[in-house]
Amino acid sequence: RSVYDDQPNAHQKFMEKLDACIRNHDREIEKMCNFHHQGFVDAITELLKVRADAEKLKVQVTDTNRRLQDAGKEVISQTEEIIRCRVQQRNITTVVEKLQLCLPVLEMYSKLKEQMNVKRYYSALKTMEQLENLYLPRVSQYRFCQIMMENLPKLREEIKEISMSDLKDFLESIRKHSDRIGETAMKQAQQQKTFSTTLQKQNNVNYGRNMHLGRSRILESKNEITLKRTFEEDDEHEEEILTAQDLVDFSPVYRCLHIYSVLGDGEIFENYYRKQRRKQARLVLQPQSSMHETVEGYRRYFSQIVGFFVVEDHILHVTQGLVTRTYTDELWNMALSKIIAVLRTHSSYCNDPDLVLELKNLIVVFADTLQGYGFPVNRLFDLLFEIRDQYNETLLKKWSGLFRDIFEADNYSPIPVANEEEYKIVISKFPFQDPELDKQSFPKKLPMSQSVPQIYIQVKEFIYASLKFSESLHRSSTEIDDMLRKSTNLLLTRTLSSCLQNLIKKPHIGLTELVQIIINTTHLEQACKYLEDFISNITNISQVTVHTARLYGLSTFKDARHAAEGEIYTKLNQKIDEFIQIADYDWTMSESDGRASGYLMDLINFLRSTFQVFTHLPGKVAQTACMSSCQHLSTSLMQMLLDSELKQISMGAIQQFNLDVIQCELFASSEPVPGFQGDTLQLAFIDLRQLLDLFMVWDWSTYLADYGQATSKYLRVSPSTALTLLEKMKDSSKKNNIFAQFRKNDRDKQKLIETVVKQLRSLVNGMSQHT
Repeated sequence: RSVYDDQPNAHQKFMEKLDACIRNHDREIEKMCNFHHQGFVDAITELLKVRADAEKLKVQVTDTNRRLQDAGKEVISQTEEIIRCRVQQRNITTVVEKLQLCLPVLEMYSKLKEQMNVKRYYSALKTMEQLENLYLPRVSQYRFCQIMMENLPKLREEIKEISMSDLKDFLESIRKHSDRIGETAMKQAQQQKTFSTTLQKQNNVNYGRNMHLGRSRILESKNEITLKRTFEEDDEHEEEILTAQDLVDFSPVYRCLHIYSVLGDGEIFENYYRKQRRKQARLVLQPQSSMHETVEGYRRYFSQIVGFFVVEDHILHVTQGLVTRTYTDELWNMALSKIIAVLRTHSSYCNDPDLVLELKNLIVVFADTLQGYGFPVNRLFDLLFEIRDQYNETLLKKWSGLFRDIFEADNYSPIPVANEEEYKIVISKFPFQDPELDKQSFPKKLPMSQSVPQIYIQVKEFIYASLKFSESLHRSSTEIDDMLRKSTNLLLTRTLSSCLQNLIKKPHIGLTELVQIIINTTHLEQACKYLEDFISNITNISQVTVHTARLYGLSTFKDARHAAEGEIYTKLNQKIDEFIQIADYDWTMSESDGRASGYLMDLINFLRSTFQVFTHLPGKVAQTACMSSCQHLSTSLMQMLLDSELKQISMGAIQQFNLDVIQCELFASSEPVPGFQGDTLQLAFIDLRQLLDLFMVWDWSTYLADYGQATSKYLRVSPSTALTLLEKMKDSSKKNNIFAQFRKNDRDKQKLIETVVKQLRSLVNGMSQHT
């Protein structure tokens, strides 16, 4: 650096010095070479001497090599062959070892394919698991193993799809055949129950009609279709009655459950199965619109439901976790609510008691079947009590029609019996006892009409019909007895009573028919104790039991009699009104005809003949009818006399009216109905009699003097009544001069009339102010 940094000539100086240094070194090198030059020359001379020998050696070596090469060619060939064989042996050994590793994999994969072909999917999954975990890892480096590894998930998905498809087919199959499954289960439950019931009834010799009904029900159950199935794999092709589980192949469920469990999707499968079964449950619980029209509709509905829950119960017991007790209970509670709602709705349309009874029997079998599988059915039996009320209603409607037909066909005449045989026929139908009638000779007549034994028979038939529903309800004899008595009471107090009331009100029922109806109800009332004995014999419950209900026949027939009696009184009064309506009085006549009016005599003759018919009635009824008729006749005559439209009444009209009242009093005193004491019946006309006596005698001084006293001769005549009639006579005297003779002979008497009118008015006004 200093060379370039110094003066401008420094570089040249440096180069000069460098050249001088080089020349010094060259001189030293030359000296060294000169020193060693002789040795170098000697070495070259020696090399030249050896050169010829070296050429000769080279020729010899080349020849030797050639000959050696020619001699080793065969050895090399053999050696290479040996090497090649050794390599092949090593490769073969390696291949054998690798094939020994691959063969189990290929065998397992072949086995997997075979299992897939024969649809052994669960085994195929196990094989795939072994392939993945044990065999394939050993040979994972090979390309075919990679292909296998890629195919295994596809096979799993294929297995899942196939198993799910089988499950769907299974669900569809049990949906279609659930009614057959349920029918089989119900059949078995009914056979078991029938067998138990038969044994029980054989041990009860006093069961009476129930035993007959039980035998009828057994025969009916034997006539039902028996579900059978032929085993195709059985060499003898023998038909047997299978259990409900034998009718269903559950293997698709097991396979699908195992497959999804192995694949780790067990929960997905459980949720899918339960979801689908809930959907099917809703479909099964949905009734047909016309289900209530035939019993077959109900039977199919119940069979489907039973089949559904029989399948679920089987799944519950043979699988773990797929169906739980909580799930089935929840499903059953949902189904039970729907079933009860459906039965309430559809049973309300049933008007045929036979159909309601068959429905009850189906519900009992349905409940017993499901109870046998562990499902609670108390709500179904509670529903049966509601349906029992409806059944009773349908029975009541049916028997109402029967009663109406009986009443329509009755002739309302005593039953004639020509001989002992006819008498026994009637007695066998109706418990009639009359020692006095027994003493009479044939032919004779029983007091009741034909409707009485027919009604009694129909009441017993109603009890039989009601008993049919009470059976198989798991109730004690006491409860059955109570139900029978209550339903019979409804029949008597509502249906029969209503029919009797309607019968009594019918226009074509006359007094004779009403009298016979009263007699009939009396005998029906007496027969109620025999009906109570009849019920006690059926149920084996003594009537002395504290809680035993009594029949209300006494009040029923008593009310009917009262209605008939009231109708008798009404019809008599109506007949009296009809006679009075044809009365034609000349209220301005100067003198009476001297004899009673024709309409009144006809009325009295009618009453006499009518009361003769009342001889078969109880005494009080006939007496009340007679007293009511007389009172109504008296009231009607009084109203006729005091009618506001009647403006004038002459003295002659009063005399004619008095003659008619005298005939009424004579009729009352003739004792048309025995049993009246003294002049009790004549008192019905006392008001008319005192009023007419007052005007006939013209005893106003006595009336006015004694008015208000208990001993008054005219106590029953009120001032207003007397004033009304007197004013009508006063107006008549002004226009027709009826009192002209009085005015000429004795003007004081006319003044007396005016004075009496004034006094009567003052009495009437005083009474009004006091009131």
